[in-house]
Amino acid sequence: MGKHTTHLVWDWNGTLLDDIAAVIGATNAAFAEIGLEAITLERYRELYCVPVPRFYERLMGRLPTAEEWEVMDEIFHRHYTTQRIGCALTAGVEDLLREWRQAGRSQSLLSMYGHEQLVPVVRGYGIENHFIRVDGRTGPSGGSKALHMERHLAALAGSAAPEHTVVIGDAVDDAVAAAHVGARAVLYTGGSHSRASLEEVGVPVVDTLTEAVEEAMRLVA
Repeated sequence: MGKHTTHLVWDWNGTLLDDIAAVIGATNAAFAEIGLEAITLERYRELYCVPVPRFYERLMGRLPTAEEWEVMDEIFHRHYTTQRIGCALTAGVEDLLREWRQAGRSQSLLSMYGHEQLVPVVRGYGIENHFIRVDGRTGPSGGSKALHMERHLAALAGSAAPEHTVVIGDAVDDAVAAAHVGARAVLYTGGSHSRASLEEVGVPVVDTLTEAVEEAMRLVA
């Protein structure tokens, strides 16, 4: 491993973890509590954006107040924690992670899921040993991944250079975070966004994580 070997930064929710059904379920449970109408998966993917309060603005017709956002966020995470338990890893993830590591290449995980919750969850799925670093969000939820990505790669200095790094995620914000640090990105359609919204970013968009890894190799070959 080293500066001249492709390094992958994986996203967690909606990428390695196939949890979009839990996200929609938790979203609609939260909406029911605060008086909003239920949303379909298709509509969610059309509207979802970061920072997350802007997503609620698209639904409500106005930006929620700080107090409203705090309540919405708490309700969502309460329901998500319950519904996530039934989620599996995305098909083929174990093989992809193992083969990448066995080939002598490095990979890490950066998520906007809270760090204290993320680490035991990843460990519980039995894949923690494939990553040289696992970082979750610290600080308030709902924001962009860009500054977290900056800190993540700074902590990997000597193991992963930005110009040889590819971020694999399911959100436009993953591409934004990659560009922020000078890395590349591949976006996966199995999570939070529609293919059309992902394609607007101008980075490769794929339907499987196998394709994502293949694109990553092509991008920094």
